[in-house]
Amino acid sequence: MSTSTQLSALALNCTLTPSPGGSSTEAMIDLVREALEKAGVPVAVERVVDLDIRPGVEKDMGDGDEWPAVRERMLAADILVLATPTWMGNMSSVAQRVLERLDAELSETDDEGRMLTFGKVALALVVGNEDGAHKITADLFQGLNDVGFTVPANGGVYWNGEAMTKTDFKDLDETPEAVASTIATMTTNAVHLAGLLRGAPYPPAG
Repeated sequence: MSTSTQLSALALNCTLTPSPGGSSTEAMIDLVREALEKAGVPVAVERVVDLDIRPGVEKDMGDGDEWPAVRERMLAADILVLATPTWMGNMSSVAQRVLERLDAELSETDDEGRMLTFGKVALALVVGNEDGAHKITADLFQGLNDVGFTVPANGGVYWNGEAMTKTDFKDLDETPEAVASTIATMTTNAVHLAGLLRGAPYPPAG
């Protein structure tokens, strides 16, 4: 059995559009999911806006909070795909809330002092018809790394449409070559890195 067949991924769609509405973020996730599954890595997808994810920085905010179930699926996966649209040059409020909830992982460690997210790989996906993708990707990478995730080489992909127009990623007739080639590289690297970390975990915390 190859290493990749032992791996799994969870994609969090941080669109502001509830299901079953169309989502450019979902369209980008679909491309990444296809590439990962082609490599033997099954991908589960959650549209976060459909869930009751409470504000806060604890792993369980109580009173019907649905983050604990998402967190359980995240901890069971080897690869986290965090995908967001661009609004006013920034990540969506849903994506920001996900990062805030991930802050709880700073105090969750194993018997050797490592965060439970150590050894997990994270990818960042950004779509939008305005500027902001580079900044959003940097913010996602920093936040995810802060809470223990490892980012592979070329671990982010984005699409920015022409500014001041209404064309969305989901409206494109075909996937731009630059997007397709980046997804191929990022998913190959993510599977490779996740396999390496599965076989050789990070050392105990100093």
